[in-house]
Amino acid sequence: MLIGVLALQGDFAKHSEMLRSLGMEVREVRKAQDLKDCEGLVIPGGESTVMIRQIDFIGLREPLLAFAQKKPIFGTCAGLILMSRHVQKFPFPTLDLLNLEVERNAYGRQVESFEAPVIIHASEGHPKKFPGFFIRAPRISACGKEVEVLASYQGEPVLVRQGRHLGACFHPELSSNASIHLDFIRQIRACSH
Repeated sequence: MLIGVLALQGDFAKHSEMLRSLGMEVREVRKAQDLKDCEGLVIPGGESTVMIRQIDFIGLREPLLAFAQKKPIFGTCAGLILMSRHVQKFPFPTLDLLNLEVERNAYGRQVESFEAPVIIHASEGHPKKFPGFFIRAPRISACGKEVEVLASYQGEPVLVRQGRHLGACFHPELSSNASIHLDFIRQIRACSH
């Protein structure tokens, strides 16, 4: 299975490394034709304003939106910001793939980055802890009713799914725990059948 990782800026290498460790073929996506044959796409953390400006500058917005109509996308940190419907004080149009309102850098600036356990709401009803790395992380301030909350931190949503798409406020690629990436792979497999 071929999974793309948007490689314009940010922490794309760690996502690629995690996916390869799970036996996936990975392609770094830098232009529209790189999306060809990818079954899913990761939009990594990084600087959201830089990333969206690059997406628009190289003409990648429409190809990304077309891809999202059929295939799963997983956005982490800045990726979640770009996928959200509304971002407070963000002067650019987003991709609008998740019905969320988010606030950028709401968990603090770079020097205030932290690791804390997030509670994963497992389908069998037994929550488990996942090491959440919050680096200039966005806060989800509102979710549409079609958004499923998969994990929370201090009672607030930090991992969500809407249809085929997944979004995380934190950086699961920095953990040795691959369960969230495995969940994304399962989502890709479900969509490709």
